Amino acid sequence: MISSELVWLAIGLFALFGVIISLTATRSNKGTAEDYYLAGKKIGPVVAGLSYAATTYSAFMLVVLTGLTYRGGIGALGFELIYFAGLGLLVIFAPRFYLAAKRWGFISPAEMIGARYGDRNVARLMAVIALVFLLPYCTTQMAGIGLLLSGVTDGGLTLFQAILVGAVLAVFWTLFAGLRSVAWTDATQAAIMMISGILAVGFAIAALGGFPGLIEKTLENNAEWLSLPGPGLWSIGTFIALSLPWFFFTISNPQVSQRLFIIKDFKSMKTMILWVMGFGLIFTQVAVIWGFTALQLEPGLENTSNATPALLGSGVIPIPVALMLIVGILAAAISTLDSIALTMGAMVSRDFLGRKTASATDRTQITVGRVVVVIVIVFASFFALQTADIVDQLASLSAAGLMVTVPSIVGAFFWSRATSWGALASLLGGSVTAIWMALIQGVSVFDPILAVTVATITVALFVIVSLITKPRAEALDFKAELKAPLKNSGAW
Repeated sequence: MISSELVWLAIGLFALFGVIISLTATRSNKGTAEDYYLAGKKIGPVVAGLSYAATTYSAFMLVVLTGLTYRGGIGALGFELIYFAGLGLLVIFAPRFYLAAKRWGFISPAEMIGARYGDRNVARLMAVIALVFLLPYCTTQMAGIGLLLSGVTDGGLTLFQAILVGAVLAVFWTLFAGLRSVAWTDATQAAIMMISGILAVGFAIAALGGFPGLIEKTLENNAEWLSLPGPGLWSIGTFIALSLPWFFFTISNPQVSQRLFIIKDFKSMKTMILWVMGFGLIFTQVAVIWGFTALQLEPGLENTSNATPALLGSGVIPIPVALMLIVGILAAAISTLDSIALTMGAMVSRDFLGRKTASATDRTQITVGRVVVVIVIVFASFFALQTADIVDQLASLSAAGLMVTVPSIVGAFFWSRATSWGALASLLGGSVTAIWMALIQGVSVFDPILAVTVATITVALFVIVSLITKPRAEALDFKAELKAPLKNSGAW
């Protein structure tokens, strides 16, 4: 256990540092919607890459993935490597997202897809789907904060206090300076999380006698965790259920794909991709090894999401390193939370309010976005207090629900024949199916029937309805209009 006073001190220093960054970023704001939501599209490759990494590799890694490793063994590495392989989609889609946003001035991913199909209803429906299915993912971040801070202090910080800390910091950093503040703090947070994670894993491994000791003890006590399907979690069905939605995370999650709009130039985008993939490859191994060390040093946990708090409070990790990692995980959770809230704000202000109406001034779009940010964080905090013990299921439900946007996104860039009616049918049919199966029929996110059924219905509706309807006259043809810029940039 770590004393509450030390944890509060670490949080206080971390908060002060974040406030300084946020206030500095505020001075650079120009008062436009593009500047607030996208930092004027002038973010460099290193900050963009680390911001993308911090948003993607969130508290999920050292709370959920570590917990899945603790619970089911080496299969967790395979699951996360499927997601890592999905980052390869950036090579195909990042240039297209970037060039489309630059040419037509898009701020929200939903706005871009709606313009492609010539129908604002497509954008609005995508925004609603994001709001519905990203809320569970926001909840996982808040729950992760609560489990971490209350766990390492053995209840010295209550779940309510921990979640309140996360909510206040997320609101403050997002509300005033927008994306510029988020990106700058993200970059710092990613560095802290990586360095502290590597150090903490090193000390945990050393406590077990090095890598040979970790392997020996795992073979002795939990040999089944080193094979597939392991102790029971990682059946083929479960692997498909979790991996299928997460493979498309890069393009299906708007808070991630919106990061492709903020880069200052094409060269920076290429460098950003390398930073993201390098970070992901290293940190995936850190999270999985951390789970195996927790299994040996803190066996018998009922709630496997408590593996990280238990290990940090065990005394094995030096207090300074433990505090640094606590701050890193807290920062990662806040990074993802404020990124999601800011993206939701952008979608509501752009896709519902619009940018061509008299009321849709920059000031109004920013104000509406700020209101949405506060609402999202408050709701996420409330639900986290109710459901902190099922964070892995909430995260997976979010991924499965957002998968319904994939056919419309792929079709937007690669199928000129795709229509707005096809997009609307697939988005509505797929999301209704996901909600009905998961919330009404009670199909578990670990059951492949959920992901496979949602994917099948979504793709089928998109293709069939597009074939029997015609593209709208005002629809953009991304495939044709981006062909020359893509060729000139050397992109696929």
